Amino acid sequence: MASEDKPDEAAADDGMADWAEALLEQKATEPGGDGHGGVLAGEAPRPFSSMPPGGDAPIHDINMVLDIPVQLSVELGRTKVPIKHILQLGQGSVVELDALAGEPMDVLVNGYLIAQGEVVVVNDKFGIRLTDVVTPSERLRRVSKG
Repeated sequence: MASEDKPDEAAADDGMADWAEALLEQKATEPGGDGHGGVLAGEAPRPFSSMPPGGDAPIHDINMVLDIPVQLSVELGRTKVPIKHILQLGQGSVVELDALAGEPMDVLVNGYLIAQGEVVVVNDKFGIRLTDVVTPSERLRRVSKG
């Protein structure tokens, strides 16, 4: 049974290697390397500067939330249509969205906008290259309004 897992693990490693190579290529082509890669680009998470040095308060331990899964989605666009049009949809139907071709796509985490980006293809899989990231203060402002 252990021998059955190895080919799948090797295939997963190859896929991750392709993404890692794409990230390295992106960093090499970016002028000045602005250093906004973050945890998703392979950098180690940095602790909060306001944490007490002793770490006695488990409430302030950021490591407790790092493994919580969240829903990350990329939105092409939206539209409103009446139910009668939804019932008429079939294979080959086209639904017009409010976004223009070539426009940046919204990246949402649990329904909240965190960034915008452009579609990339790596090894026949779609991905998104972030072009604009919402600042943490702006994210908090948007959440408090909603």
